[in-house]
Amino acid sequence: METKPVFLTAYANAHQVAKATPFAEAENLHSLFAKQPLEQLGAGQSLFFEGDEAKHVFEIVEGTFRLFRILGDGRRVITGFLYAGDIVGISMKDCYLYSVEAIASAKIRRLSRRAFQCAVAESEILSALVFEHLCDEMASAQDQMVLLSCKSAEERLCTFLLRHMNRTKADGAGRFVIEIPMPRQDMADYLGLTIETVSRTITKLIGKGVLTVVDPAARHFIKVDKPAALAQLAGDGDECIDMRRDHAVSGGRRRH
Repeated sequence: METKPVFLTAYANAHQVAKATPFAEAENLHSLFAKQPLEQLGAGQSLFFEGDEAKHVFEIVEGTFRLFRILGDGRRVITGFLYAGDIVGISMKDCYLYSVEAIASAKIRRLSRRAFQCAVAESEILSALVFEHLCDEMASAQDQMVLLSCKSAEERLCTFLLRHMNRTKADGAGRFVIEIPMPRQDMADYLGLTIETVSRTITKLIGKGVLTVVDPAARHFIKVDKPAALAQLAGDGDECIDMRRDHAVSGGRRRH
């Protein structure tokens, strides 16, 4: 007989989840939100702030969001981005650990945390999907630590573009046109770089023939002319593995 992961059983018991749930036939996490009303958010509008009581779980229907934390000295650190189809707000804590803000106009659906907990507690399928979701979040956090701890400015930016490229379908010539919905300051904050370094590195990649900016005025669409070169410049080969090993001995993080 299949059983829930121990932490999910504790998750349900700790919050006294009710046995009855209107989501008994839900087959995936997105189906929990299907009947919830769409909500429109404007650019810069927040879903929630770090430290707020965790009352809801959200499904991103349209648009892009930034996840960030504010340091004690007032500096903002962007820890990730959310896109259509992502779910945010699943937490083992009673308060949110970060802030989430719309980059441009966006649409979301929300579900009360209690209703979400009820559905997860009553479904082996949903319990497994929540576990998978949390594992993905931990893997993303580890990837970000590697990005900031050992990669050069060029490797960081190429890795960022490569992730967006992998979300996009190639054209007939094997090239990709990727949308970068966030401003370059957001990219810089996420990559641990200055905005000047981001701009210089993009110009350098254009000079190498790897990228083309589709609309220089808007700068939100970039064509990847040489996907293989971009992947190589992202630094995920044997040389980067050696650099990670050396970094583990020396330690340290720098902002370029």
